[in-house]
Amino acid sequence: MRTSFSVALSAALLVLLAVLVPLSALSAWVDLEIDDTDRYVAAVAPLSSDSAVQNTVAELITDSAMKQIDVGPLQDTVRDFLHQAVLSFTTTDAFRAAWTAANRTAHETVTAALDGKSGESVTIDLAPVTEKVKENLVDNGVPFADQVPVQHTDIQIISADRADQLRQSFRWLRAASVWPAVGTLVFVLLAVVLAWVRGGPGRRGSALAALTATAVAGAGFALGALLLRGVLAAARDRVLDEVPGSDTDAAAAVYDALTGSLRTTVWIVFGLGLALAVCAVAARIWAQRVLPVPAVPAGE
Repeated sequence: MRTSFSVALSAALLVLLAVLVPLSALSAWVDLEIDDTDRYVAAVAPLSSDSAVQNTVAELITDSAMKQIDVGPLQDTVRDFLHQAVLSFTTTDAFRAAWTAANRTAHETVTAALDGKSGESVTIDLAPVTEKVKENLVDNGVPFADQVPVQHTDIQIISADRADQLRQSFRWLRAASVWPAVGTLVFVLLAVVLAWVRGGPGRRGSALAALTATAVAGAGFALGALLLRGVLAAARDRVLDEVPGSDTDAAAAVYDALTGSLRTTVWIVFGLGLALAVCAVAARIWAQRVLPVPAVPAGE
């Protein structure tokens, strides 16, 4: 009877941790990175050197400019020349500064989506970048550069429909903050203590029960980490499926940058959980061999 009860508790602990670990990581991520402007900008700022982002920016600005330029049969030639000029600018420090400024403004769009104040898509407005591009091209005497329009041109990160679907989840994660992570650790500690207290007669029974609970907790952390990895991959596919084809590569780069800390968390939690489970199992085997079996009172 005790064995069946212990197996049921172990299974419950494993399942609960497999659910709590992803929720804890996601809520902490929303609170500490997505909701914090400086951390958000720090995560996406390095993308100014990403070739996919550079190409997308160059394409969008060039397409916008060519709508204002008509040179007849030379249209394609001028477009290629302007595109190369813009692409060259994306390798400069001025572009990196403009990209950072654009993303600091874009963070307002992200937080608006999380707050439920906007039914619009989540985008990065390239107007600050376009302004710097135009200044640079005009200063360098690039033909038709003065006709580049400084207007709202953006890279779509999350479609309006997907933002609406995610809003309630993000709202809950934001409200939860880091408390699910704290609660998960407290829950595991209490589970191990409870196993020790109810582990059976003598020091040996308590130790074996506590080590079993520790091993199950480690396995739960590892399983939860793998589940979180699957959730991130599935969410990435669903988000990118609704992004316009011209923005897909840049949107993928932004998504990967913003979730980079989560992917790192996945492997840290998985490694620590697996190590905890293996060490607990090894310690339990050792304890079974070393710790004395409690003597059974006469007459029982």
